[in-house]
Amino acid sequence: MNNKLTNNPSRAELITDFVKTNPNYYIEQFQKIGSKPSFSFSFNLYAAIFGPIWFGIRNIWNWALTFLIIETFAVVQIIRGLFGNITADAIQKIEQVQSTIAFRNQQLEAAITNNPDKVDVYKRNIKSLEDAMQGYINEVDRIEASAIWITIFGIALLVSIKIIQGIIANSKLEKRYSEWLSDKTISPGMQIKNYILSSIFTSVIMFFSVVHYSFPGLITIMNEFPTHPEIRLTSISWVEKIFNYAVIKGDALFTAITIGIRSVLDFLELLFVKTPWIVIITTIVILTGLSAGPRAAIYSAGFLCYMGFLGFWVKAMTTLALLGTAAILSIAIGIPLGIFCARRQRFYSMIRPIMDFMQTMPAFVFMIPVIAFFGTGKVAAVIITMIFGGTPVVRLTVLGLRGVPETIREAAIAYGASKWYLLRKVDLPLATPSILAGVNQTVMLSLAMVVVASLIGAKGLGQDVLEALQYANVGQGILAGVAILFVALILDRVVQGKKRV
Repeated sequence: MNNKLTNNPSRAELITDFVKTNPNYYIEQFQKIGSKPSFSFSFNLYAAIFGPIWFGIRNIWNWALTFLIIETFAVVQIIRGLFGNITADAIQKIEQVQSTIAFRNQQLEAAITNNPDKVDVYKRNIKSLEDAMQGYINEVDRIEASAIWITIFGIALLVSIKIIQGIIANSKLEKRYSEWLSDKTISPGMQIKNYILSSIFTSVIMFFSVVHYSFPGLITIMNEFPTHPEIRLTSISWVEKIFNYAVIKGDALFTAITIGIRSVLDFLELLFVKTPWIVIITTIVILTGLSAGPRAAIYSAGFLCYMGFLGFWVKAMTTLALLGTAAILSIAIGIPLGIFCARRQRFYSMIRPIMDFMQTMPAFVFMIPVIAFFGTGKVAAVIITMIFGGTPVVRLTVLGLRGVPETIREAAIAYGASKWYLLRKVDLPLATPSILAGVNQTVMLSLAMVVVASLIGAKGLGQDVLEALQYANVGQGILAGVAILFVALILDRVVQGKKRV
């Protein structure tokens, strides 16, 4: 009987285990909140008093940060209104004007003796400065008069946010309790580290914000981050040394990569550029029709004719060859890598930050090391395009394979399926929609790099857009941009593989 009770604890025991402190109160409040499908009023006095600290201790950090920002703003207004030097900027302007007036008076005295023609000029200048100073004096009086209203606003905001914190605290804690019931890895908080972190974090943010905004200039180190030019210069020197060493030692590797990319690129350029345009148009229209339906085929024919009649044909085919090279290599590397990562969580966790870096870093930044290793031209453009557009196929391949139901895989294994058979006949077919979505995203993102790639000599349609930007040629830029759009639409319909009738 005791074992049964241990294995099946009551709701009260679970709540007690979760909240740690004051369990009777929370049992009652959770019961009240859970008994109604709509909002049920509940007020937590401790949450209202301690605010962000309470939410931090309870490990509800999203609300802790939100309330901390609002409370800090309110406290800053109160301190500014009561004790703050809110007229510091206006007084500084007055002092500057006074200094200028004193200097102009000296000039006026000298002009009376040596240059009478400029006396009137100096007098008018001094008069305008005195008027400006009077305006700043009036501004000081106005700011001082508003101090009481700033204080009242801060108090009203602080009281309001305290009430809101008290009202929503129990409901948010009850929601976290519900999540904890289904996932015991969720921390309910109430640990020593939560007490320390929440208190220190709140105190630091509150103190320095109040000092900075209420008493500007009191702590000068807060105005500018302490640094030294030598740190930056030394860092630049070390980075350059590392890259120079890598260029020298990795020459064979970079040459091999260049040869591999160049061979694929030359083949595709020969295929798209040298092949008669009638053959290319016919092939693309048929592929589009088979993949996306007759309507999409008609549209693609119109898009291709647009490129031909406006003189974009060769550049469009060059762009397609460049894009095709980057996409083919990205897919050839990305899908096997995604398959490998799908069943190896630790390895995927290691390379995920690298993929985040590849997707979020601006292209102009990683363009610098690529140029250092591979120079300018089409090979460097392909590599930059792969860096920017190659990650979606890896991510979505992993997502698709992890989405395969375990029951299906277990059934296949029970019937004697090998790992290779399981991959070919079960995992990949079920993950195909997700993998194709990744391929589509890779192709589209690669196309987005056309203009950027033209900066380093990739040519193609991006070159026309770049020239239009340089010379403010609106017509050329719009026409070339529409051509890029049409290439994207054709590729999107072909790659998606869905009938569009």
